[in-house]
Amino acid sequence: MKKIIFALMLILAGGSKLYAQQDIMLSQYMFNGLFVNPAYAGSHKYYSASLVHRRQWEGFAGSPKTSILSVDGPVKDRHMGIGGIIANDKIGVINQTDVYGLYSYYIPLAGGRLSFGLKAGVSNYVHKTPTKVWDDGDYVFTGGKQSAWLPKFGGGIYYYTTKLYAGISIPTLLAYDKNNSFNLDLTKSSFLRRHYYVNAGYVFTVNDQVKVKPSVLLKYQKAAPLEGDINVNVLLNDVLWIGVSYRTGDAVLAILEYQINKRLRIGYSFDYTTSKLSKFNSGSHEIMLGYDFGEDIIKIKTPRYF
Repeated sequence: MKKIIFALMLILAGGSKLYAQQDIMLSQYMFNGLFVNPAYAGSHKYYSASLVHRRQWEGFAGSPKTSILSVDGPVKDRHMGIGGIIANDKIGVINQTDVYGLYSYYIPLAGGRLSFGLKAGVSNYVHKTPTKVWDDGDYVFTGGKQSAWLPKFGGGIYYYTTKLYAGISIPTLLAYDKNNSFNLDLTKSSFLRRHYYVNAGYVFTVNDQVKVKPSVLLKYQKAAPLEGDINVNVLLNDVLWIGVSYRTGDAVLAILEYQINKRLRIGYSFDYTTSKLSKFNSGSHEIMLGYDFGEDIIKIKTPRYF
């Protein structure tokens, strides 16, 4: 019990990690930007679906467990993309379910496309008091099961070519808690905080068998230090991705993705915790299954880079 309490104190002390968990973050986002930026929706000529399951800080009681189903694709001949995300995130006694719709509109620019995206949906937060608590007199753990619904809105901008991408997004730009009055200031209308994401990547061709994709994701919230992910992924024979990543002050990651055929791909990542929380967990595991569908997928010769 002392170890669990001390680990929770470490999480609370690291405010950036605590706040970052408001918006679900995955390790394999560089293969599906939909999780980071709504403007990514419809960026391919075909429809794509992904199923992801993540177990964070394995071995630590109450650690986050996340499952996500997403789909997106273009609206043919209309310069638009649409998508949807259903996600469940369980952390301790809190169970969060998100349902989002996504819309993007793109314009041609400098040999690529500039896309503007919107995300709208709702989150349901359920708090269920455990049978045994540390302090029976603590008002935080009274009241049994409690539930709250929060409408949310976010947005982003995304530029991409066949080998380059860059974007900026605010996953939760506005939210409304019925216990507060609506306000454009997120801190006054809900308990949430705005996070700002900036990401970019480029695919370098070494030869016909080897391609290298370095990428970066920066995460900023004004109450926390700037955080960043530095990633390098290597594509072998257009079917196997092997990558490593460093998340500042948090973890070192190993990433694999295998393109089984033109439509089906599978991925796995392992996060080795480098912070003080490493004493209380054996790392994080994430698996991904992706499926691309539609007539255009058969016509495409190049593999999916991002």
